[in-house]
Amino acid sequence: MDSPEIALRFIYALALVVVVMTFAGYSVVLERKVAAWIQGRHGPNLTTLPFLAAIPIFGSLVQRLGIIQLPADGAKFLLKEDPVPAHVRKFWYFVAPCVALAPPLVALVMLPFGQYTTAEGATVPLVLCNVDTGFLFMFAVSSLGVHGIILAGWAANSKYPFLGAIRGAAQLISYELTLGLAIVPVILATARPGVESPLNLFTIVEEQGSFWNVFTQPIGALLFLIAVFAEANRQPFDMPESETDLVGGFHTEYGSFKFGLFFVGEYAHMIIGSALFILFFLGGWNLPLLPNSILGDGITASAIGVIVFLAKLFLMVFFFVWVRWTLPRFRYDQVMRLGWQRFLPLALANLALYLGFYSIFG
Repeated sequence: MDSPEIALRFIYALALVVVVMTFAGYSVVLERKVAAWIQGRHGPNLTTLPFLAAIPIFGSLVQRLGIIQLPADGAKFLLKEDPVPAHVRKFWYFVAPCVALAPPLVALVMLPFGQYTTAEGATVPLVLCNVDTGFLFMFAVSSLGVHGIILAGWAANSKYPFLGAIRGAAQLISYELTLGLAIVPVILATARPGVESPLNLFTIVEEQGSFWNVFTQPIGALLFLIAVFAEANRQPFDMPESETDLVGGFHTEYGSFKFGLFFVGEYAHMIIGSALFILFFLGGWNLPLLPNSILGDGITASAIGVIVFLAKLFLMVFFFVWVRWTLPRFRYDQVMRLGWQRFLPLALANLALYLGFYSIFG
C-alpha cells in the first residue's frame, strides 16, 4: 500500500469518526427535543451564541432547534469539576469509560454506508475495511461494550453500580443469542449459488436490492430490533442504569468528562445497532421497491445512496427515542423472562422455519 492510499484511508477514517460521533452527539439533542415534543414542552431552545443571535431568522431557528446545545454540553463536561470518590478502584475506574466507548468506534471500520459505481461498471463499497467476515467482526467487537459496564460497576466499589453491572452482563448473554439467531436466516437467504461472501455486509445489502429482507423475514427483523434495544441498554431494557431502583446503575459514581464518555458511548452503540438493522433488513442505501439502476452511476448516485442511508439512520434513531418516552421500563425479572422464555424460542422456531424452507426450495 503506497503513501497516498494510506493518507487517503487515514482521512477517510478520521472523517468517518467525526461524522458518526457528531451524529451520536446530536442524537442526545434529538432525544431531548423529541421527549419535549411527546411531553408537550419546548426542550432546549435558549442556548445560542451572540453572533448567531444577531442573525434575524437563522439565529432564531438555530436557537429553537437546540443546535448549540451539544457544544454547550460538551464544554460543560470538559470544564466542570471532576471529583474522584475515595473508595473506588482508581485504575479501572478511569479505564471503564474508554472501554465502553472504544468498541463502537472500532466497529465503524466494517460499516458500509454506500457504494460507488465506476465508469467500467465495477461496484466499490464505501467502507474503510471490506472483508468477507465483516458481519462477524462487527458482532464480536460491538459485544465488548458490556465490558465497560462491568468494569465501571466493579471499580465503583459500591452496591448499586455493582448490581447494574451484573444486570448488564446477564442481559447481554440473554439477548445476544436472540440477536445471532435472528441473523442466520438472512445469511441463508444471501448464501445462494454464485455468492462468494455471504457474511460480507456489502454483499448482504446487494442481495437485498430494492426488495428488503424486512418484507420476507418480518419475525427475524422484529426479534433483531428488540435485541438491539436490549444490547444498547435502551428503555424499556435499560436494566444496567434503572434510575428507579439503582439510582444511576453502573455510572452512579461518575461525573463530568467520564460520564460524558459513557453517555456518548450509549448513543454510539445505538447508532451502530441501527446501522446493522438497516444493512440486514432495510436494504442499506437502496430505495424500497425501486431498481438499483434508477440512481445511475458516478458520484451523484453515490451521494444519493449515502443520503438515503443517513435518512434511514435518522428515522431509526427517532424510533429509538420515541420508544423510550412511550413505554415504561420493564422489571428485571420480566426482561429475563422475555429473553429466555419468549424471544429465544421464537428465534429458534423462526430459524427452523427458514431452514426447512431453504432446504426444500433452495
